[in-house]
Amino acid sequence: MDNIFNWIAENQQMIYIVVLMVFLGIEVIGRVPSVLHTPLMSGANAIHGVVIIGAIIVMGKAEPGNYLALILGFLAVVLGTLNVVGGFVVTDRMLEMFKKKKS
Repeated sequence: MDNIFNWIAENQQMIYIVVLMVFLGIEVIGRVPSVLHTPLMSGANAIHGVVIIGAIIVMGKAEPGNYLALILGFLAVVLGTLNVVGGFVVTDRMLEMFKKKKS
């Protein structure tokens, strides 16, 4: 239990920053009009390519016996890929709505 308290004491500023980012993100996203929500989210999903790259780096630098890092890295690659593909699918469907229909 002392280890947990020591870790919290050492990383107190980082914890405050993360908590403030969560509240700020909720406020910003809550004030976005629903018309703009889908384009912004599809663009944000495409940025998850950075998550995929980071997960691949973590998996590459993990020791062969560190199964936790390998499993979490694999899950990050799979979920990040799904998010990127989903973002492009949503963007494609959204762009289809604005195309002129051929007679």
